[in-house]
Amino acid sequence: MQLNFTPDQEAFRLEVRDFVKLHLPVDIRRKVELGLRLEQADYVTWFRILQARGWLTPGWPVVHGGPGWDHVQRFIFDEETLLGGAPRIIASGIQMLAPVLLAFGTEAQKQQYLPDILSSNTWWAQGFSEPGAGSDLAAVRTTAVLESDGQHFVVNGHKVWTSYAHWCSMMFALVKTDPHSAKPQEGISFLLIDMKSPGLTVRPIRMLEGGNDLNECYLDNVRVPVDNLVGELHKGWSYGKYLLGHERTGIAGIGSCKQQLARARELAEQQGLGDDPLLQNKLTQFEVELMALEFTALRLLSAHQQSKTPGVEASMLKVRGTELRQAIYETLVDIAGPDAVPFSAEAQFLEHLDAAAQDETLVTLAANCLDSRKVTIYGGTNEVQRNLIAKATLDAY
Repeated sequence: MQLNFTPDQEAFRLEVRDFVKLHLPVDIRRKVELGLRLEQADYVTWFRILQARGWLTPGWPVVHGGPGWDHVQRFIFDEETLLGGAPRIIASGIQMLAPVLLAFGTEAQKQQYLPDILSSNTWWAQGFSEPGAGSDLAAVRTTAVLESDGQHFVVNGHKVWTSYAHWCSMMFALVKTDPHSAKPQEGISFLLIDMKSPGLTVRPIRMLEGGNDLNECYLDNVRVPVDNLVGELHKGWSYGKYLLGHERTGIAGIGSCKQQLARARELAEQQGLGDDPLLQNKLTQFEVELMALEFTALRLLSAHQQSKTPGVEASMLKVRGTELRQAIYETLVDIAGPDAVPFSAEAQFLEHLDAAAQDETLVTLAANCLDSRKVTIYGGTNEVQRNLIAKATLDAY
């Protein structure tokens, strides 16, 4: 079976491919291809290059700066940028908050926040998970109490696993505004919080491979203007679900899987395993599963084009896509064998790459594999996603 695109779509693919070749800075491409660490400046540089072309926000409406693409063009763009060695669009403001503001925010909120997201001047942290409230977001305990004057909420609590919070100047958060509601979901609101607010402290979390992309955020009597409430009071659960549907669609990472699968084939040749039948069968199986995932993604995007709300298929994409990514990273380490074992935290950075003990193509294999362990956890653990898929299937009958 083949996934065929129209001549116009293939022409668009070539346009994106050529753009990446011409405009992606060489040092950023090298970092991505070798699996090295990217700094915020790398992302901002690439995001602003995309924005100058009008391509940074594929899912936004044209009136707010989107390119007006259909679902197939968005799919092709994502695939070709990643295959070309470009960084993923990881900014939560672009991928997650913006759809919520566009659907539920006030005009004042859109005018205040969307332009700075578009220009990469403002980065947003996602304040959802808490100790004891990760995949079960209904259990959030961070409270927001409305002051007697009705002008501010006072927020107290503890958020955890907050990606790139140390780079962010704003946070969107789920907070408990009615602790006495009959159902936990009915007492949650969606707030926009200035990270520079007095009482908000960010503490980095050291990750398995040595990185510090994740953080804890402590909120101690943080005052938030009522104008920063998105949508209706106590209705934040619905907005959070809407946001997570968009997040899980992107987490599938089909382009990233293809990127790493190509890396695995190159490494197999390098290690003298290009003709190994068992390995080649395994890599071909990955390719077949990625093709099936592509069809599912295109169906979801097509439906989303009509309904504007990602369905349970987003959970399906998240589960299978993240498991494939982990399997491919594990296979990369298997291919390299003992050559993947040496680990240097410093050598994960381009400026220190020359100090590595092994070939530069092998330096990050162990670190990348360890880092991939998180992908089946964030965005809602795969165990929970399977429950959602099962419930949706049973409810349909």
